[in-house]
Amino acid sequence: MRTALAALGLAATGLAAAGTVERWRDAWPETDFDRHAVPLSEIRSGGPPRDGIPPIEDPRFEPVEAARDRIAAREPVISLEIRGDARAYPLSILIWHEIVNDTVGGTPVAVTYCPLCNTGIVFERVVDGAVTTFGTTGKLRHSDLVMYDRATESWWQQYGGRAIVGEMTGDELDAVLSRMESLADFAERHPNGRVLRPPEGSRRAYGRNPYEGYDASSRPFLYDGSYDGPGSPLMRVVTVTGRAEAWSLALLREKGRLRAGDLELSWRPGQASALDSARIAEGRDVGSVTVMRVGEDGARHPVVHKIPFAFAFRAFNPGAPIHHPE
Repeated sequence: MRTALAALGLAATGLAAAGTVERWRDAWPETDFDRHAVPLSEIRSGGPPRDGIPPIEDPRFEPVEAARDRIAAREPVISLEIRGDARAYPLSILIWHEIVNDTVGGTPVAVTYCPLCNTGIVFERVVDGAVTTFGTTGKLRHSDLVMYDRATESWWQQYGGRAIVGEMTGDELDAVLSRMESLADFAERHPNGRVLRPPEGSRRAYGRNPYEGYDASSRPFLYDGSYDGPGSPLMRVVTVTGRAEAWSLALLREKGRLRAGDLELSWRPGQASALDSARIAEGRDVGSVTVMRVGEDGARHPVVHKIPFAFAFRAFNPGAPIHHPE
């Protein structure tokens, strides 16, 4: 009897998944759903439809000094600098748009932020050798943003920049060196830098956090997996591309600086959480992280890294160690 019930359950699940894919095909006629790198059952609706969270297509900027009138010094930004062109993208804007299609220092980039995983990552927006733009599918996998490119309409996992559905399945986007830091830290390093302004005519409540109290929650939103520690699933960790391990911010805060092979990780106070208080500027201090690779000659070079929540790191790196205070 149990075997029969299990078989019926699997059949029902298969039929439900098939029905979901058929609905997807109606909205995504150009996407090849027969090609996928992950079970389609792992992809779920986040609520909004395609581009219901609208990417910013024609970003506007202002000088750092002008931005100080709108944005508190401790508010978080994603920053990057390419060939002398330094720009900052406040999370108070990205939290409402998740993707900014931009060109920095002549390089076409997609600046992305998934608030449910706290992953802020910048990619070159080049697919199969051609420049394109990215949008939001309205779908999630492991609670993480699933993007799509407008050239092939393939679906891409934001966490690692890999195509998981469609023509480009298996390809990976090139990540661009960036930081998540306070506006004050960006301004100190780049006094002539520029800061993203809200899109003209948009009425979103910039400066407010629509996920109030989220990073103090006991469970991630729209996540079906489990987390067995250490620490809490929504604690921030630092992870470096190519390293299947992570370090908690609690550990970095305790030590200030630590070495892990040729990596040097450091923490400093002064950055507000974007996912704590109702107003981002009033979020608790989670600090900022820098990651350097130290050469044999002692020279330090910044390294591409991200600061996801622990559950997201584990979801994409099952069983990988997280270094955390005892």
